[in-house]
Amino acid sequence: MSDTSNYYGDVVNVNGGEKVIGITHGPVVYNDGTAQDTELQAAVTDLTRLLSDLRPVLTPDQAQTVENALPALTPDRAALRERGMILASVSQIAATVGEVGRPVVEALGRLLALLG
Repeated sequence: MSDTSNYYGDVVNVNGGEKVIGITHGPVVYNDGTAQDTELQAAVTDLTRLLSDLRPVLTPDQAQTVENALPALTPDRAALRERGMILASVSQIAATVGEVGRPVVEALGRLLALLG
């Protein structure tokens, strides 16, 4: 047997010393799925509010489409990217109703910009 030591990973030898903290490799961020992007959350909340305000001026079919789209509006980037057709149909409805739908179209634009 030899006196050779094999070290894997960080090896720290402290001989004496004061106020030794250890090794810092930078911040550690744990994303367990509970953290939410505040900008995305705000954009979804704003869009949901604007859609609720818009529903009284919609035809019954348009209002039903918006009603069906509301549960799909979650502050989850991956889910929203998969639901592009829903966002497109809501955008089309908002554009169809003219000036009153412009805030919804703008909110959708901000949301889509956040999704990249």
